[in-house]
Amino acid sequence: MKNLAFHIAGLSFVLAACHDNPKVEPGSQPYQFEVPANFPAPLENRENPMTKEGIALGRLLFYDVRLSGNNKISCASCHEPKLAFSDGKALGNAGVSGTTLHRHAPALINLAWAGNGLFWDGGSTNLESQAFGPLTAADEMHQDLFELVDELNAVPDYVTRFKVAFNEKITSQSVVKALAQFQRSLVSASSRYDKYRRNEPGGNLSPQELIGWQLVQEKCQGCHAGELFTDHDYHNNGIDADFSNDALEGIFQGRFRVTYKTADIGRFKTPTLRNIALTAPYMHDGRFESLEDVLDHYSEEIKTSPTLDLKLPEKGLKLKEEEKKAIITFLKTLTDQEFITNPEFSRP
Repeated sequence: MKNLAFHIAGLSFVLAACHDNPKVEPGSQPYQFEVPANFPAPLENRENPMTKEGIALGRLLFYDVRLSGNNKISCASCHEPKLAFSDGKALGNAGVSGTTLHRHAPALINLAWAGNGLFWDGGSTNLESQAFGPLTAADEMHQDLFELVDELNAVPDYVTRFKVAFNEKITSQSVVKALAQFQRSLVSASSRYDKYRRNEPGGNLSPQELIGWQLVQEKCQGCHAGELFTDHDYHNNGIDADFSNDALEGIFQGRFRVTYKTADIGRFKTPTLRNIALTAPYMHDGRFESLEDVLDHYSEEIKTSPTLDLKLPEKGLKLKEEEKKAIITFLKTLTDQEFITNPEFSRP
């Protein structure tokens, strides 16, 4: 299937056997999740509790090309730490087939707080089921899950690590559980903005940046809400007026592709604004190359349709040039250098 985010919610059943056992496995150490002072509490995950061993295993797997059918592609091939775990491309073609995908690779940021579905259309219910999508998609990693288990079982270190982390033999379910634990550990909360909010050293914002912050609160936080700068919901933000593309399996129909509710036509998941200066290009199809392009869209180029989000005026936000500059200046304060250079997140 030729897209980064196809609907695999049906695969979530494979984790059902884990639901009755929220305890950390013998021999593994619980991971003490440190919630940033300016953040809300993360989502509780009793089915796959984070451990030091599970996260370390997930990190190894995230960078391991064995996860792809041709043993040349890893998760990191499309999610680079220096780009806040995005790939810098509008539509990637790094998959096994070399085919250009129809969806932009999302950044992996603060996923411990991500509820209400994953992928641009919410086609997966959690990080565990989500991982099966890119692992098995023909135009992405195209891995046979039985072959993957055999390959990992041939590595004694992996056999030991899976036993310690999950107290079981290697299975495709434990592979995605480890990947999910690592991804939930990817917390970005040390930007200059965060330090300003927590009154920490290095947390100074200029007058222009403060004006930009006020404008973001007024103009953007209806969707890019709170300290996470996303409401984890789905919105039609006016980038298209026509969503009829049956030949592409409804890729541009957004949330409708999952729910089949007409109110969801053209609605896509709100990405976080954190590290936004690093994750260009923008939108679900990467159509906007720069933040300037994004603001021009919201200011003057809104396209109307029956499902256009009510938070958006049909004639656009009508931002002045100095307001656009102030907003972009503020958005750059959300760049977290500690996050993208954290050795705990880098290639082992």
